[in-house]
Amino acid sequence: MKKPFVMGILLALGVMGGMSQVYAADQVKSLRGASDLDAPSNKVVIKKIQQGREPIERDYVQQPPLIPHKIAGYKINLKVNKCLTCHSWANYKEAGATKISQTHFSDREMSVHANVAARRYFCTQCHVPQADTKPLVENTFQPVETIRR
Repeated sequence: MKKPFVMGILLALGVMGGMSQVYAADQVKSLRGASDLDAPSNKVVIKKIQQGREPIERDYVQQPPLIPHKIAGYKINLKVNKCLTCHSWANYKEAGATKISQTHFSDREMSVHANVAARRYFCTQCHVPQADTKPLVENTFQPVETIRR
């Protein structure tokens, strides 16, 4: 007698829980609006890259520098890294570019290699182009005082 009663309660709770999830999903607000993830987007936003400006200052210790130029069309894969044509230690002076840090030659065990370590080879995992845009959300972040000086 208790088993059907308990099963009925569980079924009722499950239905109510499912309804609350559907209701909660209707209340979620997204930066992309009300469109579904798989819906085609007709709004194309092109960000203006800040070419020829001083680099944006870093806000925290160990923040990767931002890229001060366009990188559209740059190929970075297992065989080619377009960034290294200018930023490698062999080419940076001639290209007038910043050379990559010594930290990019160390692997996870902190062994130093002659070439860029695999974990640092894909530059755009950490470095992104500077863009002149408005923040997506309000931000009250303040840099660490020692970084500001």
